[in-house]
Amino acid sequence: MKYLVLFGPPGSGKGTQSENIIKKYGYAHISTGDVLRAEMANQTELGKTAKGYIDAGQLVPDDLIIDMLAKTMDGYTEAKGIIFDGFPRTVAQAKALKEMLGKRGSDVTVMINLQVDNDELVKRLLERGKISGRSDDNLETITKRLETYNTQTAPVIDFYKEDGKLENIQGVGSIDDIFAAISKVIDSKA
Repeated sequence: MKYLVLFGPPGSGKGTQSENIIKKYGYAHISTGDVLRAEMANQTELGKTAKGYIDAGQLVPDDLIIDMLAKTMDGYTEAKGIIFDGFPRTVAQAKALKEMLGKRGSDVTVMINLQVDNDELVKRLLERGKISGRSDDNLETITKRLETYNTQTAPVIDFYKEDGKLENIQGVGSIDDIFAAISKVIDSKA
């Protein structure tokens, strides 16, 4: 099974490109954001705890994310591959993912990093907030989320670079052109 980490700052297009990968390759998709939003909507204990962190523009603690991820991942035993979207967000999570996959006799196949500059990210996220009504897509929270990404999440790029798994893709341009670049990377890892 292939394990793909789809990476990039908030608003870089991970969700859109995940949908394209699912359609073309038949991969299962684990979006920590989607799973957390579902937990919050269902008002589970995890959801209530996570909401406090998310509303403050902070990352949900690793232990909560890793427990949720392991449970979700183990449900996809028949998938051709799994896309991790929005995970790992810290080097500690990247190490925990490597350990979890190692126990299953595998490893991350590739980490695709979607590169988009901050001005474009803010523009995309504000527009998404208008369309979706997501409470975390307002300028104050967006600014905090991008700061958190740059200080806590971006170092994950170096982890995968050192592990020989990093592939950078420009996340600006047409959705189709970006997906063509992603497909080229996935196809080369067969």
